[in-house]
Amino acid sequence: MKLSSKDFLGLENVSAEEISYILETAKEMKKTVKSSMKKVNYLQGRSVVTLFYENSTRTRVSFELAAKYMGAQAVNVSVASSSVAKGETLIDTGRTLEAMGTDIVIIRHPQAGAPHLLAKNISASVINAGDGMHEHPTQALLDMMTIMEAFGTLSGLKVVIIGDIYHSRVARSNIIGLTKMGAQVNLFAPSTLLPTGIEKLGAKVFTNIYDAVADCDVVMGLRIQLERQKKCLFPSINEYARFFGINPENIRGAKKNALWMHPGPVNRGVEMTSVIIDADNSVINKQVTNGVAVRMALLYLLTGRE
Repeated sequence: MKLSSKDFLGLENVSAEEISYILETAKEMKKTVKSSMKKVNYLQGRSVVTLFYENSTRTRVSFELAAKYMGAQAVNVSVASSSVAKGETLIDTGRTLEAMGTDIVIIRHPQAGAPHLLAKNISASVINAGDGMHEHPTQALLDMMTIMEAFGTLSGLKVVIIGDIYHSRVARSNIIGLTKMGAQVNLFAPSTLLPTGIEKLGAKVFTNIYDAVADCDVVMGLRIQLERQKKCLFPSINEYARFFGINPENIRGAKKNALWMHPGPVNRGVEMTSVIIDADNSVINKQVTNGVAVRMALLYLLTGRE
């Protein structure tokens, strides 16, 4: 089986079968990540460029390690010191990188749709590492992988997502991916941080956190994205933490074996208390490990190798 597109731009147009295939491949790739010799030659002779127009640590480093573990040449383009700062357009930047022999461009951009525009204008593969408030598909894949490791399936599970859903591309990709795989997704957030019509993606919106988490298998917190907010959408950080922060009291209705998740970085004491973050049920660090495995799988599959 091969992926249906040369690019990986979002989960909207990816089938459940393709998601399963990527996750199965990631399971094999994780063996390399966990081994003492983190080196295979699947991408020997390939070149991978990370082009990030926004700050990132986890995602960028994860992609770069994934490429290097598989023998590719990995290069990070610092946008602030590149020709972009001189006024070069996204398309021209992409074509310049392609002319240098780049096989895969991994892009994070503040504008929704930027990866799609780039993919239409270059023959190299493009991976969306987050575009505006649209999607962050590889984060959703690693989240799904982490959940499947614990439960063996996604079908029939109940996942609650709590936090800044309005600005969250992670939430959108997870809603799309999880519902495609048969999970039920519940949402809880301040009304000012809930996008209108989000239910159309298949999620259920709750106005009470106790109802939202009742009998849930997974509780996923989201980072408050203050850098994306143009106006104050809640009174204060302390008030947000009090009414919407995840703590042992307000998620006591979740199943005893429920997972606590967060895409990171976590604002301790705001989105989640330290008791939750450091609990045995917390799989936040496993998510980071699985991120490398998922991104290795994508790089491998987009090169067209079986």
